[in-house]
Amino acid sequence: MTSQVSSPAEQADESALGELREQRNPAGPKDVRRLDRVIIRFAGDSGDGMQLTGDRFTSETATFGNDLSTLPNFPAEIRAPAGTLPGVSSFQLHFADHDILTPGDAPNVLVAMNPAALKANIGDVPRGAEIIVNTDEFTKRAMQKVGYTTSPLEDGSLDGYSLHPVPLTTLTVEALKEFDLSRKEAERSKNMFALGLLSWMYHRPTEGTERFLAAKFAKKPEIAAANLAAFRAGWNFGETTEDFAVSYEIAPATQAFPVGTYRNISGNLALSYGLIAASRQADLPLYLGSYPITPASDILHELSRHKNFGVRTFQAEDEIAGIGAALGAAFGGSLAVTTTSGPGVALKSETIGLAVSLELPLLVVDIQRGGPSTGLPTKTEQADLLQAMYGRNGEAPVPVIAPRTPADCFDAALEAARIALTYRTPVFLLSDGYLANGSEPWRIPELDELPDLKVQFTQGPNHTLDDGTEVFWPYKRDPQTLARPWAVPGTPGLEHRIGGIEKQDGTGNISYDPANHDFMVRTRQAKIDGIDVPDIEVDDPHEARTLVLGWGSTYGPITAAVRRLRTAGEAIAQAHLRHLNPFPRNLGAVLGAYDKVVIPEMNLGQLATLVRAKYLVDAHSYNQVNGMPFKAEQLATALKEAIDD
Repeated sequence: MTSQVSSPAEQADESALGELREQRNPAGPKDVRRLDRVIIRFAGDSGDGMQLTGDRFTSETATFGNDLSTLPNFPAEIRAPAGTLPGVSSFQLHFADHDILTPGDAPNVLVAMNPAALKANIGDVPRGAEIIVNTDEFTKRAMQKVGYTTSPLEDGSLDGYSLHPVPLTTLTVEALKEFDLSRKEAERSKNMFALGLLSWMYHRPTEGTERFLAAKFAKKPEIAAANLAAFRAGWNFGETTEDFAVSYEIAPATQAFPVGTYRNISGNLALSYGLIAASRQADLPLYLGSYPITPASDILHELSRHKNFGVRTFQAEDEIAGIGAALGAAFGGSLAVTTTSGPGVALKSETIGLAVSLELPLLVVDIQRGGPSTGLPTKTEQADLLQAMYGRNGEAPVPVIAPRTPADCFDAALEAARIALTYRTPVFLLSDGYLANGSEPWRIPELDELPDLKVQFTQGPNHTLDDGTEVFWPYKRDPQTLARPWAVPGTPGLEHRIGGIEKQDGTGNISYDPANHDFMVRTRQAKIDGIDVPDIEVDDPHEARTLVLGWGSTYGPITAAVRRLRTAGEAIAQAHLRHLNPFPRNLGAVLGAYDKVVIPEMNLGQLATLVRAKYLVDAHSYNQVNGMPFKAEQLATALKEAIDD
């Protein structure tokens, strides 16, 4: 977990830009314009490498010191039919010289690698935006495949845009003619040509991408050299062609970040690092029992790389086996984790209930996606909240927390581990596809900033019988936390039985006594209700009458919308929940202080249902379930209507 990117706050705007200009364009023959932000979307067929292109542009942008936010968007199919609308893959990047919160509502620049990419994305592109199209792919057959009866490049339908027709495929093949490659092999590098062109247009550094290509294709030096040549050819094309008379500068965001060491990070990577950090801070081995499922699989892949930190990963044959192994690891004294998405949670529910009964620490990481059933595997949603709250038989309460940004997934993992280890309970961590795949700059914390999560295992008897005999009671509770003791199997004298049948208070013996069951049910609920969580903070600089309440990944769009409204002179308050069970103790008072409460969610109103039931507040839902995150302008319009209503 070493640093990859220097602190943006330590870079000087003018010197960084000046050095780059002098290095790449010493003569300065073209107009250079400064912007404060830009939104770029790369779009093409699933096989065109749009995710790799976007990722490399993002990495160089992070290196340069801009604030950024990304939105990868790709089909669920491994290889959708080429040239079709369902097969379009895109990557949107918003970067700026100031603090930003979302990947942006609409792209200022669209790179369309084929007719399908143009048709699938043109509806999001505002008039006046730049569109770069690969003209080689606009054949009659390719256009007919997506419903174009005439060429949009010639029929005037794109007259309202700044259109740049570029024969990307032809130029790439021409640039690689010295290499011993077939035409098909050469064409695969056209995404690198496009990346080079955009890197020139926006003055992005190139050294990182050149190192990346050399490392990625180290075993195929001919392919590495070809991709590098295509990348440089794209840069040179931008510098020499008359079609691109202007390039753009976006200065580093020197005022957006506290001083520190930064790197670009995705939500799943941040969550993986947070789990590793939690295990080190707890001085416990980390055990992941998991089954691959989109969009959670990246966590399994990442953690499997870190055996040097004592991480053990087990790819099980199914979801049930994955969580069963994790629960066994928890019994054995590990920081145990299982990762999944909504369909997997349904399969794991019985074992989560068992973990509630056994009162063992277990992290259940749910990277939410569109449902029900298989639903939308690669699209985002927040529709598992009620499943996390109530999706088990019997009274089986479980704490629920949710990160708000990709980088915040690191801190959320630490918080989930704190609760699980302190209170001996399974904990749900609800991320989603938007956070998992999106990325932003993350300040790497110092070690002394991390919480102390060390656990004291029980080492000896903890109860004295009436006759003076000292024994171990596995369900004798800490009076402050109501947590039961955690005894590692094999500790002499601490042998004890576990299982799913109701336990007798204290002894842990099997009990069917009605009064004991009532007591145990209420005690388990009281333990969750008593979890120490911080009060919710309210951002209300103007004594507003309307409060917008959010949770999870809606934080960025909500905050961006609130900023727009305040800039326009509107008074609106904002609060965001990390802890969804139990709620912060001051939440009721906060909600009662406002005339209106609006809750935007990427579901049909699940948090709103909980808030209405618990606090008897007439919260207004604003909902979206289209597999995409909210747009800031969309939310700003809805919140303005709520204020005026």
